[in-house]
Order: sequence, then structure tokens, then C-alpha cells
Amino acid sequence: MGAASPSPVTDTRLSPGAPGYRRMSFALFAAGMATFALLYSTQALLPAVSADFGVTAGAASWTVSAATGALALCVLPLSALSERFGRRTVMTVSLAVAVVLGLLVPFAPNLEWLVALRALQGAALAGLPASAMAYLAEEVRPKALVAAIGLFVAGNSIGGMSGRILTGWVAQLADWRVALGAVGLMALACALVFRALLPRARHFTRGSLSPLALARTVRGHLSDPLLMRLYAIGALFMTVFGAVYTVIGYRLVEAPFHLPQGVIGSIFLVYLVGTVSSAAAGQLVARLGRRGALYLAVTTTAAGLLLSLADALAAVLLGLILITAGFFAGHAVASSAVSRTAKTGRAQASALYQSAYYLGSSAGGTLGAIAFHAGGWSGTVALGLLAVFGVVSVTLYGTHAARAQQRRLAAAA
Repeated sequence: MGAASPSPVTDTRLSPGAPGYRRMSFALFAAGMATFALLYSTQALLPAVSADFGVTAGAASWTVSAATGALALCVLPLSALSERFGRRTVMTVSLAVAVVLGLLVPFAPNLEWLVALRALQGAALAGLPASAMAYLAEEVRPKALVAAIGLFVAGNSIGGMSGRILTGWVAQLADWRVALGAVGLMALACALVFRALLPRARHFTRGSLSPLALARTVRGHLSDPLLMRLYAIGALFMTVFGAVYTVIGYRLVEAPFHLPQGVIGSIFLVYLVGTVSSAAAGQLVARLGRRGALYLAVTTTAAGLLLSLADALAAVLLGLILITAGFFAGHAVASSAVSRTAKTGRAQASALYQSAYYLGSSAGGTLGAIAFHAGGWSGTVALGLLAVFGVVSVTLYGTHAARAQQRRLAAAA
């Protein structure tokens, strides 16, 4: 008799329809909501903050840029903590601290204190994005990974939308401080849902906190050409998005629109388009490939920027819809590609992507405000188009490098 064939190894990672997948999806969706709602809580309120403190758009924009910049700087060290203490623990603590700070932010006595508290809040939130990406890469089957990350990014878009709408209307009915308090309470509810639903990790392997080991891992990721291109794409996409949504409130409150604060906050309903496009990223990659999906995303973003130059409100809204759809699709494609490309040190790979991504947001917010002050909305659009050209250049270079590699392999065969 022949030897018995070995039994096939069962993949115990989560996939759609499997027990725990829906709970995980809802939990990380709630975490994504809280992250974007808190991180960008002052963005729709910038004209009110400027008026209350008597500062320029550029100065007020630091209430956003300080948070995203601090997140970018802290995401790598906090991702290292997740290798030692677990993704679930780091995400829980980060979200809890960010919520507490969110409830303190409305009491800032001046702009300096507001910026400082927002920076601390961004630093606290740094433990969430990279740990969430690593958690998904470890707990979800590869074929379902893009869709799972798309749902997390969709939670980002819903949080960004609901936070801005909430702050816009509450600020119109009360003031911007009450609006920030309302966002803090909404984030608290999301944090409780997240903690109650997120399944315990079953495939996490505890790593080392050794600085040398961390440096080796980071150096390995930074020497990977594909990862470096993905980091650049994330930063450039977010530069566009940060510039547009930091400045759009100032444009809509001025001539020829003269919109009230509540209506400006409602403009962020277009984030729903981002929810759809990020959740559909997996299907786009399946049909067009990763580079094809990125080309579609960047073309959509550029078309939206150009359309937003019109002085008709309908054209501006359609432009924002296209910018939002292109951005969220591109972000979901690039971030999921990072998780699939990194075979080791996934938390650090995702952390480097998040660092680049949020540095892009910080740069976009500040540079977008400066460009708006210098050249109006046309200046902000010009900055966005320059970043879009950067995405196209990086993607084209990646296509050329991949074809050259294929030719070398064929010649060596």
C-alpha cells in the first residue's frame, strides 16, 4: 500500500462569509470612521477658526497639518509597538487616547493650544492605520485583502464625511467649539463599537522591539523599488486631497458662492463617492490590473480638478465628486499593494506608507492654503495637477521597469 497522502492544510484566515469576517469588517469600519472624523475635525471649520482667532487661512490650516504631520512622524514607532504588544492592543489604546484628546480640544484657549492638542491627537492616532493594515494582512486571505482594506478605507471616507457635516451644521447652530465636542462624542461611540466587535488575532506572531531589528526592516523596505513607488503614489494622491479639502471651505464662503457654514459642511457628502470607489478597488484591480486601476484613478482626479475651476456650483460639486472618487480608489489600490508586497515586517511597510501618505496630507494642506492665498482657487488646482503629474510619472516608470525586468528574464531563459 502506498503512503497516505498528507491532508491539505486548511487556511484559517478570514474571508467573506466566514465566521468573524463581518464583525471584523464592522469593527475596522468603525475605527476608520473615528480616525478620519478626529484627524480632520477642524478642516470644515477653518473659516470659523480664522474668524474667531483673527488669523489667515495658512495659520488656521496648521490645526489640520499639525495632526497629520504628527501622525506621519509617529506611525513608524507605534507600528513597532504593535509588533511586540499586538495589533489589537495598540489600535485600542491609540483610539482611546485620541478620543480623550478629542474631548479636550474644544477647550483650547488660543490657536497655539489648539494646534498643540491637535498634534498630540494626530500622534495618538498614529497607532491605528498601520496596525490595521497589518492586522488585515495577517488575518484575511490574500484574495480578499484588497476588498477588506477597501472597507477600512471606506470607513475613513464615511468618518471624514460625517465629521465634516456634523461640525458644519453644529458650528452654524452653535459654534466651532461645540462642533468639535460633537465629533469627540461620535468618535467615542465608534471606539466602543470597535473594541466590542474586533475579533482576537489568530495569526499574529510577536516580534522584537530591538532598534537594530527595526532599522534593518525599515532599510529593507526603503530599498524595495516597488514599495518606494507605492509610498510616493500615496503621498502625491494625498497632497491633492489635502490641498483641495483644506481650501474648499474658504472658496465656497467667498464670492460668487457665499455659502453658510452648515451648507459647506454638507458639501462633504461627496465622501460617499469615496466610500463606493474604495470598496470597489478590488474589482478595479481584477479587471484592469494595479497599474490600470491607478491610471483610471489619476485620470478621474485630474478631470475633477479641471472641472472645479468653473464658477458654477454644480461644476465645483461634480469636480469634488471626481477628485474624491479618484483619490479613494487610488489610495485603496496603493495601500493594499503595500500589504501584499511586504512579506516580512508588514506593520513597518504599512507604517512607511502611512507616513508618506500623511506627510502628503500635511504638505497638501499647508501648500494648498499658501497657493490659495497667492493665486486663489486656480493656484490650489495648479498644485493638485502638479501632484497628479507626479503620480502618472511614478506609475509610468513602474510600468517601464516591470517591462524591462520581463525582457531581462526572457533573455536569460
